[in-house]
Amino acid sequence: MGTEQPRHPALVELRSRLETGRIARGLNKTQLASRAGLGRTVVSQALGTSAPPPSPETVAGLARALGLDVPPLLDLLTTAAGLSGDTASVLGQPITHWDPHDLEVHPAAEAPAHGLGRKDLSGGFRASRSAPLPGYVRRPHDEELADIVSAAANGHSQMAILIGFSSTGKTRACWEAVQPLAAEGWRLWHPFDPTRAEAALTELERVTPRTVVWLNEAQHYIGAGHGVGERIAAALRALLSDSKRQPVLVLGTLWPEYATTYCALPQPLQEDPHAQARELLAGRRITLPETFDATAINVAETLADAGDRQLSHALAHARDGRLTQYLAGAPELLQRYETAAPPARALLHAAMDARRLGASLHLPLAFLEQAASDYLTEDEYSALADNWLEQALADSTSPVHGNLAPLRRVRLRQAHRAETSAVPDQTMYRLTDYLEQHARRQRRMLCPPASFWQAACDHIAPFEDLTNLAEAAQRRHRISWAVRLLHMATRDGSRSREGSSSMLQLGVRIGAFRDPFTLAQLARMQERAGDQEGAETLLHFAAKSGSTFALEQLAEMRMRAGDQEGAEKLLHRAARSGDTFTSHLDQFRETTDQEEAERLDRQVAEFAIPSALSEPAKAQECTGDHMEAEHLAHQAAESGNPDGLIRLAWKRESEGDREGAELYLRQAIHAGSKYALRELARIRGAVGDHEEAETLLRRAIDAGSAYTLGQLTELREASGNQEGAERAAHEALDAGSTYVLRRLSLRRGAGGDQVGAERLARQAALAGGLIALTELAEQWDKGGDRAGAERLARQAADAGDNSAVQLLGLWPFGLEADGTPSGPWDAHSVARLFDGPTSSTN
Repeated sequence: MGTEQPRHPALVELRSRLETGRIARGLNKTQLASRAGLGRTVVSQALGTSAPPPSPETVAGLARALGLDVPPLLDLLTTAAGLSGDTASVLGQPITHWDPHDLEVHPAAEAPAHGLGRKDLSGGFRASRSAPLPGYVRRPHDEELADIVSAAANGHSQMAILIGFSSTGKTRACWEAVQPLAAEGWRLWHPFDPTRAEAALTELERVTPRTVVWLNEAQHYIGAGHGVGERIAAALRALLSDSKRQPVLVLGTLWPEYATTYCALPQPLQEDPHAQARELLAGRRITLPETFDATAINVAETLADAGDRQLSHALAHARDGRLTQYLAGAPELLQRYETAAPPARALLHAAMDARRLGASLHLPLAFLEQAASDYLTEDEYSALADNWLEQALADSTSPVHGNLAPLRRVRLRQAHRAETSAVPDQTMYRLTDYLEQHARRQRRMLCPPASFWQAACDHIAPFEDLTNLAEAAQRRHRISWAVRLLHMATRDGSRSREGSSSMLQLGVRIGAFRDPFTLAQLARMQERAGDQEGAETLLHFAAKSGSTFALEQLAEMRMRAGDQEGAEKLLHRAARSGDTFTSHLDQFRETTDQEEAERLDRQVAEFAIPSALSEPAKAQECTGDHMEAEHLAHQAAESGNPDGLIRLAWKRESEGDREGAELYLRQAIHAGSKYALRELARIRGAVGDHEEAETLLRRAIDAGSAYTLGQLTELREASGNQEGAERAAHEALDAGSTYVLRRLSLRRGAGGDQVGAERLARQAALAGGLIALTELAEQWDKGGDRAGAERLARQAADAGDNSAVQLLGLWPFGLEADGTPSGPWDAHSVARLFDGPTSSTN
């Protein structure tokens, strides 16, 4: 005999409101079922007194059909289910119960009460969690996210990771996106206790349908160390594919650099540390812009004119459309940092360098205190007050508007302390995200002082932190510090000395694995030294980074080694990547028989290498049948392949018929060839018509040929327009390529402009192209300027690229922290490395 369900007050109240609404609408249960899109039995049970509690979907459907507010009824249902124990093990809580600040949406900054007009506002924000969030401006990424949320609402499990820099509105976008689900009774679970990774790893299997899994700063989940991140990523993949638990919605945020790391393909012969994370993120990333475009600004202005004082104040003071950063307090953070007193600034510099060189989020106060000393000048150090640390911390931890502070004290739970610090009660601090990213750009060229390295040895405990810092020291050619840090990482016996030795060997080369051009250069050195296998390994690394140039070099090596099949495969890979290697295909044809060459032509044509389609025309030209060659070239052009016309142009040019060459090139341009634009520009520039040459190059650039910016730079440089050449090189830099600026630097150097060459090389290095310093150092060395080469090699090493040091054979025992060469390592100095002083001296 069945047992009657307990009649909880909340459930009685829920059914009473639904029944009252039905009567008020004059509907019978059949009519209500039809209007709500539910079965009559479902409706009868939902309104009955002895049936189990209805589902959230049923309650929401009945509420909408009766014109009742959904959230209050869902709250009653949750209360009733909770009292009966039905939801005792359910994760999260209804979305309507969440405060967005508890989900790490930046606290709103309350604008001054006076002067609502944007031009009249003055004064700063007051940080307050109680202040309302500013009006929300929807942008294109919100539409992408809305489609994903809609699919989840319709019963299909979904996931989206928002990719953007700090304070660009990622978390707020997620919060706004889930609001439609709140009205449907969805729950939201934010795993963070006892730590984010632990909570996710242990509880993901308990996620139930109609739950939003909130993974703000997802690097703390899928990037967690010791394999935990991969296990979380695998669990998330299992959740998303589990039909018994759908629908669920997983939302997360990431900085671009983390997304790049997790999505990168593994290097040959290396482990794949992020295989699960890479699969999880595939097709699920949505990128946020750093700034508001004109359309978004217009919407924000409309909201401001309607009375949104926060947006009004931000519009009046934010620069370059960076509204979200301003609202989050980033500019004031930067101002606080730039105007900080020397002791506070020294603490911040120590924290910045620790984070950018690989230390984890939470930094021991003892480390910051000891590291700060060498960031101070002699006068600043002498002027320190007895309570300087207390004053510096007060300055650094005082919040700016947006409730953000440059440094924030972190209270670690007991379960997490052992992973973070060797001293159980050690006080920890965390650098704010925005200043960390600022430091990664602005302090890129700087090597930390001796006190930093010594403090790391004395106070940094986690193995991964120590090995990361050791790697950073090795890339900066601070060999003695690298060895000492690796020794500290393995001193407790948890890692073998053999392991630390292998990591040190890796550190010697790791700086080269950041730039494909460096890898190609090192590969040439290896090949000249007779190490064919090593050269190919380096080129495979470069190819994994997306370098078709490396594929080209590999194909050359394979052809020289007689491996025609291997060369063909590499050329096909290069073709699929969108580049053309006509000259190398020609080499391949010359080394094989006619039948094999024709087969290659057909296959390459399938991979869209246009020049291969013009081979019949080329053959006719070689036999002297010019009319047939021209006929075939025009036929190919009409089919979308103008390469035959370009070959004919080259032929005419080699015979001295410039006008004929230009005629064929103009025909190729008419057929849609961007390359013909560049070739015609080359010819026009050679005869002094720089105006038409530049017009042609601009047409190619506007058609999407960013590579043409290099040719434009060379054209302007050759015509004496050095300022215009630099503008074009910086245009290429803005497009993400340092190559043009690097080539311009070398050209200036070859022309005797040493100052200008080094200035451009440093600009390229600051943009991430550290190889520019190595290239110029090699040029100086070949020209006899050894001192200049050493100067550039030291600058590159300070920034984390020791390839110039290796290339020139400099400083075999490494550099001291201040950049002076280290002395030979005798037995005494080696002992001092491992058993040396435990504190630095100023």
